[in-house]
Amino acid sequence: MKHTFTLFILASIGLNSCAQNIDSTDIFKEIKVIEDSVNLVDYSLQNVQLSSENKHLIKSGTTLETRIITPNLFSRTSESDTSFGVYLRHLPLKPHGAEVMLYNGTYKSNYNVYDAVIDLEIGKRDLHQCADAVMRLWAEYLWTNKRYEDIHFNFTNGFQVDYSKWMQGYRVAVNGNKTKWIKRTSPSNSYKDFWKYMELVFSYAGTLSLSKELVHIPKDEMKIGDVFIWGGSPGHAILVIDMALNPQTKEKLFLLSQSYMPAQETQILKNPTNSTLSPWYSLSDLKQELETPEWNFNVNDLKRFK
Repeated sequence: MKHTFTLFILASIGLNSCAQNIDSTDIFKEIKVIEDSVNLVDYSLQNVQLSSENKHLIKSGTTLETRIITPNLFSRTSESDTSFGVYLRHLPLKPHGAEVMLYNGTYKSNYNVYDAVIDLEIGKRDLHQCADAVMRLWAEYLWTNKRYEDIHFNFTNGFQVDYSKWMQGYRVAVNGNKTKWIKRTSPSNSYKDFWKYMELVFSYAGTLSLSKELVHIPKDEMKIGDVFIWGGSPGHAILVIDMALNPQTKEKLFLLSQSYMPAQETQILKNPTNSTLSPWYSLSDLKQELETPEWNFNVNDLKRFK
């Protein structure tokens, strides 16, 4: 899903393309309701300002967890406080109704495929596309939790780029299709330098390389942070960004997020096959194919970071 770079000769730029597909928590009880002349605080769902377009969206919610509520009888899955799942649930969202912005300041033309937009900067270059958004959230989670040794990705040519090496002041030198580390600057671990590292990864990694790094997961073992990914030309990657469970029936639901091309903000996808359940997807409905607004995956395309 990359573009041509003078520093790096790839065997096939198109192999990483992310192109068009051809074919819980309790609600933060913050809304005060005045009944007649008596000041009463009513925390029931009936008094929360729900989106008129979707009964699972709360307009005032500022995070994934507080914007998107679970359907009746479902609760968000239990996750440890330091887990990737809890990190994702606390991602900031743009105000309800905000449109997805592209890297160049314009807006995504296909605006009817998402219900919410994650409020994170994506840079000014055409880099933050589908696999990049997945790698970015995983790396940001690890960086926030100071798990620097766990941050590493492979270029399309197989070269592993470790953030721990980058922190020491080493930078990647490229000669044709040969890649190596060279000490070029003093050690640093600022967010600015971390983002430079991520943009390097965005430039030379993509769906093809990421799909090889991840491990296959059966659909019934799905967890938050898993990835539906097809590495190829074109290719695409979508993140399982949240999950919910019905404790009686054991039915599981999940939410999906994606970026796309050109580079754009990460968005929470609608469910095109079940408008009543949307934006949630049901694992029990997932047979051989997962249909999302801009891409269809096979159930065997579900993978996980090692």
